[in-house]
Amino acid sequence: MGQRIFLLGASGTIGLATAQALRDRGHQVTALVRPRAGVQGRLTPADLARQLPGVDWRAGDVTDADSLARDGFAGQRFDTLVSCLASRHGAPADAWAIEHRAPAQALRLARQAGVARVVLLSAICVQKPRLAFQHAKLALERELIDSGLDHAIVRPTAFFKSLSGQVERVRRGQPFLVFGDGTLTACKPIGNQDLAQYLADCVDDPAGHRGILPIGGPGEAITPRAQGELLFALAGRPPRFRQVPVALLDGVVGLLGTLGRVWPAMAAKAELARIGRYYATESMLVLDAASGRYDAQATPATGRQTLAEHYRQLLAGERSDERGDHAVF
Repeated sequence: MGQRIFLLGASGTIGLATAQALRDRGHQVTALVRPRAGVQGRLTPADLARQLPGVDWRAGDVTDADSLARDGFAGQRFDTLVSCLASRHGAPADAWAIEHRAPAQALRLARQAGVARVVLLSAICVQKPRLAFQHAKLALERELIDSGLDHAIVRPTAFFKSLSGQVERVRRGQPFLVFGDGTLTACKPIGNQDLAQYLADCVDDPAGHRGILPIGGPGEAITPRAQGELLFALAGRPPRFRQVPVALLDGVVGLLGTLGRVWPAMAAKAELARIGRYYATESMLVLDAASGRYDAQATPATGRQTLAEHYRQLLAGERSDERGDHAVF
């Protein structure tokens, strides 16, 4: 018999794939989503039910404890809580509301609903926290660890979607933008379905999936420059790059930070600029605490989906990525 799963963040890219993976394994999945969910609020629970039948889609507000209890848990019992919640863009107010307060409320209500295990989707970048959303994620991780509940904290590397922002540039024959020489960072990107299956494994195999679990996709770590070379090769075009100095990002961060002291809207934009700089200079790999260096070999890999195949499908028009607030280029 499958478990009764309470799923948060199910309208997002990873959340929807996770809902399908859990459903396909025979679990009874209940998902609480906003009345208007998805990119630009285009999806209702009824839309999601047509897209993925067999899941109990419920409308509510995960940031409101009363709605979470009334519309979500609804006085019912559940075996496992799975959270794929993530803020839309990482600005401080949204980050603390979505990355920390909402799932923290869910943790407390989950206990009352009989939940014995929690599977939390976090991020590998919390190893070196400098941004609001990273501190919010870490605060939630600590609450989960201190709760005494059996748990798995999954810290994936980069998603395919986050590396797809320049596909159209390459298709149009424009140069691929890189920071520095394009080799400052590296990652082991993981596909939606592979990550969803891994999260489902954490539900099905608690003994083998406990504690903090960094995870990446198959193959060797790849730098931004190598991503560009791959894209150009698949598009049948000679590689063209445009180097963007990291100092330019520093200048933008500094300017917006100064303006943010007198103009609150600029403070949020400054945080977004800091996020951009972080990803331009930090690898999404396991961090060796002793050396302070990122270690590709120590970053576990899973799944079969490759970035090359994802790029090929995007270039061929066989799939699309709805990037929404995550769009950079």
